[in-house]
Amino acid sequence: MTELLTKLFIKNSGADTPAVRSAYGKMAGKVGIFCNILLCAGKFFVGIISGSVSVTADAVNNLSDASSSLISLIGFKLSERSADAEHPYGHGRYEYLAGFIVAALIMVIGGQLLRDSIVKIVEPGEVEFGIIPLAVLVLSILVKLWLMTFNKKIGRRISSETLIAAAADSRNDVISTTAVLAALIISHFCSVELDGIMGAAVAVFILYSGIGLVKDALDPLLGKAPSAELVEEIRSKILAYDGILGTHDLMIHDYGPGRQFASVHVEVSAEMSLMECHDLIDGIERDFLREGMNMLVHPDPVVSDDSDIGQINAELNKIVTSIDERISVHDVRVVQCPDAEKVIFDCVLPSDSGLEETALTEEITRFLRVVHPACQCVITFDSGYASIPKSIDNEAD
Repeated sequence: MTELLTKLFIKNSGADTPAVRSAYGKMAGKVGIFCNILLCAGKFFVGIISGSVSVTADAVNNLSDASSSLISLIGFKLSERSADAEHPYGHGRYEYLAGFIVAALIMVIGGQLLRDSIVKIVEPGEVEFGIIPLAVLVLSILVKLWLMTFNKKIGRRISSETLIAAAADSRNDVISTTAVLAALIISHFCSVELDGIMGAAVAVFILYSGIGLVKDALDPLLGKAPSAELVEEIRSKILAYDGILGTHDLMIHDYGPGRQFASVHVEVSAEMSLMECHDLIDGIERDFLREGMNMLVHPDPVVSDDSDIGQINAELNKIVTSIDERISVHDVRVVQCPDAEKVIFDCVLPSDSGLEETALTEEITRFLRVVHPACQCVITFDSGYASIPKSIDNEAD
């Protein structure tokens, strides 16, 4: 069914373009609205004739799901808008915002269902059981199972957190409707009132899963760090270019699916001419742009024929890795002053190192002065993917 819908409603479905991606998202939203409105109507009818609060709550849940699908549809539609003067990076984050709203609605529905279930536990009422309620609930489970698979498949195909959240919501609906059905059957044949208890259990599960969905939806809005796999992929690609000696200070900004902007520093030989360096950097930026990432590359010259700088660089790396093997240094320069030998460099700290920068500066200087007694360290500290570096000078005694 998924492939059939794709062929009917998605032109050039195999193309990896923003327009095709948006078309997939809008199709998923329309399918969700249609299915959930039908299920909502059926369950409201069943809830009225049976007097079951859990069935009625499940109907409201489907109405909420239809609203969530509408929000997803609007989110994909808005994210299609081109960049403008006020939003030069485009409107791709509308999709992330839609995913957050969907996750928040799931939490609200879970809270409402828990409230109604507690009321039913305190004031239990008789629940009617019949073939029609049974058929509608079984049909609802089957439809939601298909909708879960459909949203997950499309969500993975276009890497959409919004549709992944919708798939998780459909999974929750399968569990909640199954629990409602089980409560109706047990209550009918065993004369045990489980309607409110089962509704409360389902509500707790929905709230628990909703917390994870809210976090996943918030992460890209708050600026989640790129995955280690993506960082390594970018690093390996840059180092594959002839003339690149090293890379550091990578920062990636996500403005929506397919709208990534990044900057990175690369080390090149100081002997390379400006024209050669520009041609190399320009080629790297163009290659990344062709693959969908707007990359800004900043070259850092490295003096390769200065034995003193090479020796200091090796000593610094030995010192910092003895403190924490994840620490690295780059941009090492030596400036001879009348009263001291200034060793200037950048030091990258992992975000979870817990090291205090002033103390670390003193420690590095103490070790380096064993070999260079008159040295003075001027260190610019960067955290992983830091935006604002901080400089700390350690004055010579």
